[in-house]
Amino acid sequence: MPIAFKVYDHAMNLRDLRYLVALADEGHFGRAAVRCHVSQPTLSAQVRKLEEYLGVPLVERQPRRITLTEAGTRVVERARRVLLEADAIVELARSDRDPLSGSLKVALIPTVGPYLLPHVARRLRRDLPRLKLMLYEYQTEPLLEKLRAGEIDVGILALPVPQDGLEAGVLYEEPFTVAVPTGHPLAARDRLKLEDLRGETLLLLEDGHCLRDQALEVCSRVRVHEDQDYRATSLETLRQMVAAGHGVTLLPQLAAGSHGSTARGLKIKSFAKPAPARTIGAVWRKSTTRGEAIEALAGVVREVMKEE
Repeated sequence: MPIAFKVYDHAMNLRDLRYLVALADEGHFGRAAVRCHVSQPTLSAQVRKLEEYLGVPLVERQPRRITLTEAGTRVVERARRVLLEADAIVELARSDRDPLSGSLKVALIPTVGPYLLPHVARRLRRDLPRLKLMLYEYQTEPLLEKLRAGEIDVGILALPVPQDGLEAGVLYEEPFTVAVPTGHPLAARDRLKLEDLRGETLLLLEDGHCLRDQALEVCSRVRVHEDQDYRATSLETLRQMVAAGHGVTLLPQLAAGSHGSTARGLKIKSFAKPAPARTIGAVWRKSTTRGEAIEALAGVVREVMKEE
């Protein structure tokens, strides 16, 4: 008896894989459709056709959410790699035509982005007019995950970081400063030494911010204690806590020099040389096709920061 094969008029394509990956990320047909700029019925129908083509269910459909089947999970894992390579092909062709044009996805950590960008934005527009920068903000771990997954092209963050499959380049060294309440004894000093912080209450960012670990490392040389009742979500919150008299904190130099540094009740004090500092760098995938654009971006940042 001859074996009959069912033939579908639908072939697997990159668009369908993008729909499936978006659905896996969002866990909801409506949100996935918005992300893909299509209607919900269109996305749902294409995912179902993909399931028919593959002959296995990929999605468990529930009233308010979806989950992937075991097969769906494996397919999505492969689909991410396929889409990454497909995007790389497009970028390779584009960069060969004009390596300093097109979009470049740049992510910065929260303690760098708001303070660095005002210094470099004008120069970037002037020197790289054809390069469209798409800017994102993530803490260090999510940034590295998205970089390795191909969701961003380059990260700007504090070094060092784990470099499995990645390359890094130094952009600039950023000294730390000390923020103290205006009535604090240290506010009258010209420059501070680390030893001057001995016995002080140190205010820090919440877990997940690399600046927290850097501040703890700097202050580990002297006896300071962290205030366990206060953990800020941003540097701006830290400023307000210091101004309210809850303790002192370390601020990177760019953040200390921003508009909020002169807030009432707050004084910014520099360290005597050699001041403790952090290294800010760019990180990208070794396999990137946007190397020339990334190097051009890094070059502009280095030039601007040398002039500061």
